[in-house]
Parts: sequence; structure tokens; C-alpha cells
Amino acid sequence: MHYVELPDNTPRPLPFYLAMEEYIARHIDADDCFFMWQVKPTVIFGRNQLIENEVNIPFCQENGIETYRRKSGGGCVYADMGNIMLSYITKSERVAFTFGKYTTMIAYMLHKMGIEAQATGRNDILIEGKKVSGNAFYHVPGRSIVHGTMLYDTNMRNMVGAITPSSEKLVSKGVESVRQHITLIKDHSTITLEEFMQHIRTTICHSTLLLDNDDVEKIEGIMQEYLSPEFIYGNNPRYTVRYQRRIENVGEFDVRIEVKHKIIRDISIMGDYFLTGDIDRDIITPLKGKKLTRESISSAITCDVSNVIHNMTNEMLTLLLTPEQ
Repeated sequence: MHYVELPDNTPRPLPFYLAMEEYIARHIDADDCFFMWQVKPTVIFGRNQLIENEVNIPFCQENGIETYRRKSGGGCVYADMGNIMLSYITKSERVAFTFGKYTTMIAYMLHKMGIEAQATGRNDILIEGKKVSGNAFYHVPGRSIVHGTMLYDTNMRNMVGAITPSSEKLVSKGVESVRQHITLIKDHSTITLEEFMQHIRTTICHSTLLLDNDDVEKIEGIMQEYLSPEFIYGNNPRYTVRYQRRIENVGEFDVRIEVKHKIIRDISIMGDYFLTGDIDRDIITPLKGKKLTRESISSAITCDVSNVIHNMTNEMLTLLLTPEQ
């Protein structure tokens, strides 16, 4: 595994590191790459989430917390200099397999510190049943990217105040507060943050790949997409029908369908689910122009939905889009 280093330690905004993942995936010819990064207080929400549903925008504005969207699915997370962000890029089209490989690798790294950790659920790494790391994934042609948090320490007031998870999600996890279902590395070890980061690097990586200023300039070019208001805020879809539902081990869904004369004109499937394929090509486009009935939807979706949305079946999708029929 190569550890990817930047030519300097200049503080950079969160979108730079997302762009860095893309740059490595598209332009660095190496089988496996990894790097760590830290940012000032920032909220990052998933590709298919509506910011107003997930982020306490007034709180973030009042407390100097930045907000950005990423291209992977999954839920909303808070990051600051008290925790570590991890990025793994590998030559693979098998996103779900790669994700499992990555979480197992991170759990093993914690075991080497004497911390009993388990990779479990859709995307979590747990210590004593509490979440210490949440992760998400996506792919570009020929490469899979996994990235996530590692909670060494963090500003709990900011974390709780900046993110507004639904009460249903909290209830489903059997907790009454965010602090009750997360834990911090500092709760389980006397290791310093700097020592912990060094342990991660030496455990996972055995060589170094140094980027240069030309690489940085190209990464900054990719970063501009992440900084655009259109990407961050998106467009609120028009709709005449709206369904909200949580599917266990798949995610939360907010489905909005524009229907005219019982025909689907447009459809948006938002939520914290994980994409493993092309939802626009394989699900959204085939549904446009079809009747909003279970039979029509079932016939229109000819792909294996589990290859597009992690852990979802074709039957689950049909029922999600037509719950009242």
C-alpha cells in the first residue's frame, strides 16, 4: 500500500481532499493508495441528501462550520481537527467487496493497538458496540474509493448541533443522544493523536508516493466542482408524490415523483443509502414515462437493483416507489 503525501502541510479545505481522491483514482497508476487528512470544523453530506434535511444550517453559520457535499452516498458527518479522515483508493470495480476489505483492514489496525473493534452494519466500525468510524464509498472507471472518519476526539457540541438526524434514525439505533452511540479513541487508549496517526500509517502502508506542485494544481482544478453552489446545494426536485421510508440495512429514503396523468415525468430518490452502480442510467431513466404502478415499475427495472443500491432488492425498490398500492 502506498501512502500518498502532499509536497507541503498547507491547510486546505475539505473539497481539496475529495478532489485528491479523484485525482489519485484517475491519474496515479498504483494498485492501492491511502492517505489521511484533517480539516477545520466542517459538515459533509452524502451525494443523494438534501442539505436542509441533514444540516442545521443556522448553527453552522453561527459557529463557523463549513458545509460541503461529497460524491459518495451515505449519511452526514462532522469533521474537525480532533478527528482523522481516511481515504483509500484501489484498482477495483467491485465497490462492495472493496468496502468490506477496507473496514476489515481498519478494524485490524485498531486490534494491533489492543482495541477490540468490529466492522459491522452498513458502514460502521464499532468499539464495545459504539461507533468510532463511519465510512462511504463510490467508484470511478477502474477504481474504487472508500473514505471515512476516525473519531480520536471531536467537539461534541458542534457534532450534535451541526447535524440534524431524523428521530427515526436515532430510535432505530436504540439511543437517546449522539454521544450514547459513538465512542472516541481517546476513551480506549492513552496514545496521542500524532502517535495514533503514525500507527495507522505504519500498519497500513509500506511505501510513500510523493505528489508535486503540478499534481496539487491539477487537484485544485478538480476541486472547483465541489465548491460550486450547484453541486453543494443542488436543485430541489419538483414533485406531486412524496414517500419517506427507512429500510433496514439499506438506508433512509426520501422519494419525490413528479406525476402527470399517472405517468412518471421525473423522479428523485434521495437518502443516505450507498450507491454501487449508476442510478440515473439503470433506475431513474427507465422509470420516466412509465405508469406509477407496481407492475409497470417492476417491468421497467430490468437491472439487478442490488448492483446499484447496496443491499436493496428489486422488490424493495418497487414497494418503496408504490407503498400505497
